[in-house]
Amino acid sequence: MVKILVAARIHRKAIEMLEKRGFSLVYREEPDEEELVNLVRDAEVLIVRSKPLVTRKVIYAGKKLKIIARAGVGLDNIDLDAARERGIEVINAPEAVTNSVAELTIGLMLSALRKIAYADRMMRRGIWPKKESIGYELRGKTLGIIGMGRIGRAVARMARYGFGMKILYYDVIRCPKEFEEEVGAVYTDLDSLLRGADVVSIHVPLTPKTKHLINESRLKLMKKNAILVNTSRGGVVDTNALIKALREGWIAGAAIDVYEEEPLPPNHPLTKLENVVLTPHIGASTYEALERASIDIAEKVINFFEKTVPGDTTGSKQRL
Repeated sequence: MVKILVAARIHRKAIEMLEKRGFSLVYREEPDEEELVNLVRDAEVLIVRSKPLVTRKVIYAGKKLKIIARAGVGLDNIDLDAARERGIEVINAPEAVTNSVAELTIGLMLSALRKIAYADRMMRRGIWPKKESIGYELRGKTLGIIGMGRIGRAVARMARYGFGMKILYYDVIRCPKEFEEEVGAVYTDLDSLLRGADVVSIHVPLTPKTKHLINESRLKLMKKNAILVNTSRGGVVDTNALIKALREGWIAGAAIDVYEEEPLPPNHPLTKLENVVLTPHIGASTYEALERASIDIAEKVINFFEKTVPGDTTGSKQRL
């Protein structure tokens, strides 16, 4: 019987699917590294979300591991090099969270431009900040999208069809002409995008090449009344440079869902600024996305173990 260690919260439907197929499930939500090392020793499958960290130590402790499954998109909490060395397959559910992250991105744009979060904070303090809460409309503004993958494209469609925004985008790979024509997207270099956009939205993975892609020099290229939105990975933006930009007025504001250090420490400088909207890495945190990602991962795990055995001409399946 295949043992699956579920080390993060997944939807009950996925658990039921796996149990019906005869898998043995052990559930421990977000154990620390030492506990994870002990739990993974006899597991063939490890299921995680953005947490816990699947370190080299964890991967080498899992002597029987065949799959590490991420119920979501990003894989930066998994040591991919160690998994590759061990011949462990790493799978994820990239399409499951697309809509949820895109909707949050649009919500953060609105919150920053219309000062919704700021007005709410002031009201709770007994202040009526009507004059101070004058903001900008989203309609007709220029949106610069850095990274036009699944989520970037979903954001582009929402922005274009919902708010009539003009779309600039930068990516290492240019999109097909059909998509550019669909949303009126203009492909450009990163510096030109930063100079021309009223709203800059980041949708790239964290890699050595994208680490601090948005730094002090690039923040200085942005318009004074522009806002920066980041729902991708915290390390793509140099936090210290962003704090400086917000304090000194290089840009009008920011809306951030991801951070270089998570959870964001108490009394972090970002929490002291009124021109930034902060959310606790909730891009994929919808009931719908959790269900989609969990079911997608469950189906992929089932398919992996039920595929035809190589060289077996009888069409028999691997036994659970």
